[in-house]
Amino acid sequence: MNDQNKGFQKEEAPKTAQGAQSTTSTWKKLLAKKWVFPATYMAAAAIILTLMWVYQDAGKKTVSEADLGIKVSSSDKATDTTKAPDGAVAVNAQTETIQWPVKDRTLVDVSIPFYDTNATNEVKQTAMIQYNDQLTPHTAIDLKAKDGAAFEVLAALSGKVTAVEQNPVVGSLVEITHSNGLISVYQSLSEVKVAKGAEVKKGDIIAKAGRNEFEKEDGVHLHFEVRQVSDNAAVNPETLLNAKQ
Repeated sequence: MNDQNKGFQKEEAPKTAQGAQSTTSTWKKLLAKKWVFPATYMAAAAIILTLMWVYQDAGKKTVSEADLGIKVSSSDKATDTTKAPDGAVAVNAQTETIQWPVKDRTLVDVSIPFYDTNATNEVKQTAMIQYNDQLTPHTAIDLKAKDGAAFEVLAALSGKVTAVEQNPVVGSLVEITHSNGLISVYQSLSEVKVAKGAEVKKGDIIAKAGRNEFEKEDGVHLHFEVRQVSDNAAVNPETLLNAKQ
């Protein structure tokens, strides 16, 4: 039995060698073909180019959305839908305009104007306040009812009340700071209805017109002043007031 197995193994060994030789011979014949190497090169080049394209495309997505952070959010998409035909973004929120600090502009007069350095000498003289034998340029406008009666004083703009004081010279005053860089000041008041730190809206009643010592001869009136937050410079209120109010 062992001798038979040995004979079988001896017969199979040449077959295995012959198969290997046959396979080697087939590859040699294939590689001997002139078109094999160019075809292999082109296939490899195509695979490399495909991998490079995929890599570059993935890199672009990563840079544009993750690294640069310019991915459009849901809120940004909503904004894009409001773009005008020329590509400009439409502004929905309107800037609040300043109003006259009274309910009815037709019922009051400007009794003392703002001192404007570019005005005529006659106008400048009417805008000077005499107090304790001194002349002081008027940095506001005084509003007085045509019938001389007291009237309600309104907030000219929405903002935060940053001062409420009782001054022996200018009387009761209220100061409101607004988000547009302006401060409105109301002097010569009575019956003040707001407190420091309160938030008020445009048109809210904050007090009534009263009297003060600084403009004693003006009787019951409102001293309305507008200043800039940046440098505290006084601004002529009439140049800011909305004429339609």
